[in-house]
Amino acid sequence: MSPGELVRALLRRWYVLVLAMVLTAAGAYQVLRPTQLYMSSAVVVLKPPVTGRQPNQFTNLQPPLAAVSSAVIQQLQSPAGVAELSAAGVRGKYQLVPRNSGTSATPRYLIPSLQVQAEQEDPAGADAAVRQIIAVYSKHVQDMQTAQGIASASLMSVDVLVPPSAAGQYGIKSRGLTGVALLGVAGGVLSALWADQYMMGRRGTGTGWLRRAAGRIREVPLSS
Repeated sequence: MSPGELVRALLRRWYVLVLAMVLTAAGAYQVLRPTQLYMSSAVVVLKPPVTGRQPNQFTNLQPPLAAVSSAVIQQLQSPAGVAELSAAGVRGKYQLVPRNSGTSATPRYLIPSLQVQAEQEDPAGADAAVRQIIAVYSKHVQDMQTAQGIASASLMSVDVLVPPSAAGQYGIKSRGLTGVALLGVAGGVLSALWADQYMMGRRGTGTGWLRRAAGRIREVPLSS
């Protein structure tokens, strides 16, 4: 298709382009005035029991603790865990992200700390969701140790290092507007070309039908 044919096709289907412009404007409005969301985040750590040799639990964080924490995270991320969190009142988007709070020389996820994030339209709701996730996480840790028959003096415990705190989420509007504009232009042009090809095809089919009908009429002899 030459540039001239492209322009003529777009002019013939100008109403498709107008509809694409209206949809693009609606999308741009959503980008300029999005729904305000708040992200709440907290950090918890799985601590070993207090011992005579290690009275400070934070100095005795061992890799097996990180393995236990990872196992609990996998439980909460399973379909059953998602259903459990939903039943506990956790709604919207949330994440459980293992963190490495050591130095650059510390292997990844060696420290058994966990970052819990939840996204809600209300900051109080986001904080409540994070606290509920922490409560379910702590319950799983406790249930796992109870099932193994571990004595109370040897139990691991969950400590909140950073309490939940919600902050507003603000995207980059210029990027959103650019994406909406590109989608609008591309979608409008492609839709107009498809509509033009479809309509021209139907017109060609209709014209051929009329020509064949006219030919048959000519072939019928006229009675005297």
